[in-house]
Amino acid sequence: MSTLTSARVTAPTRDSERAARRSKRVFSYLVLVGLAVFFLFPLIFMFVSSLKADTQIVSDMDSLRAFLPVGEISLDNYYGVFNRVPVAQFLINSLLVTILTVVLGLFINSMCAFALSRMEWKGKGMAFAFIIATLIVPFETIAVPMVYWVSRLPILVWEDGMVKYDFGWMNTYGVQIIPFIANAFSIFLFAQYFKTIPTSLDEAARIDGAGWFTIYRRIIMPLSGPAFATVAILTFLPAWNQYLWPLMVVQQEKLRPVMVGMQYFFQLDTAWGEVMAYTSLITLPVLIVFMSFQRAFIQSVAASGVKG
Repeated sequence: MSTLTSARVTAPTRDSERAARRSKRVFSYLVLVGLAVFFLFPLIFMFVSSLKADTQIVSDMDSLRAFLPVGEISLDNYYGVFNRVPVAQFLINSLLVTILTVVLGLFINSMCAFALSRMEWKGKGMAFAFIIATLIVPFETIAVPMVYWVSRLPILVWEDGMVKYDFGWMNTYGVQIIPFIANAFSIFLFAQYFKTIPTSLDEAARIDGAGWFTIYRRIIMPLSGPAFATVAILTFLPAWNQYLWPLMVVQQEKLRPVMVGMQYFFQLDTAWGEVMAYTSLITLPVLIVFMSFQRAFIQSVAASGVKG
């Protein structure tokens, strides 16, 4: 009799616990959805406004219509953007600079982190401390000295069907890529992630006759996918958003990236519809990259990629 009574008491208790967990989960999802919508408001406003005329954008600002594709909707602003600036050239320049910066940065920074985290050599701790110390130096404080030096560095140029020796990296793709390949934070993140991989794998590979580069390529790289994805995102964003540096070292329009193209829309009368259309175009690649790598990015952070 007592057993039946306890079973009857336990069953409602379990049901109530399930209901409580379900309610808590629903509440959590509602909060997350609310936060997502709140942070998406600027993007929604940008994409919706890119389809409206300037007068309608201003008139809709005091209501929820500013976030809704209502009224006279068209693609005229996008046509206007392509008529005002060489968008295709700017996009190609930014894609070229960003992709090369990301690819070369992944290789160089991961190799440096591998040497710092997996190999033993004299002065390793001091070198790592020096690399981390560079994180506290703002780019703006070294921008002018960097301009001075890149304007005097030697370079090989192709001119009149011949390779010639010259000085100065100004107005080149290289000046937008090379100074940003090595990155202290990327090295730090790679090093911290590599430390979570057992060193016994290195020892076993060394016994089998593998060299350090083979260990890096055959063992460390395949096990560090989340770290590579995270660094790719963190490298892509600043490379894509570069404005100050290209503005200082690139004067030729055919070499300028997309962010420098923003100044074209504020020289005379500001056409806000075209501004929103242009920002929508240059935001899409960032959203695509993040959506493609977001799962690996979260896995890297959760798997101690930024542990101390």
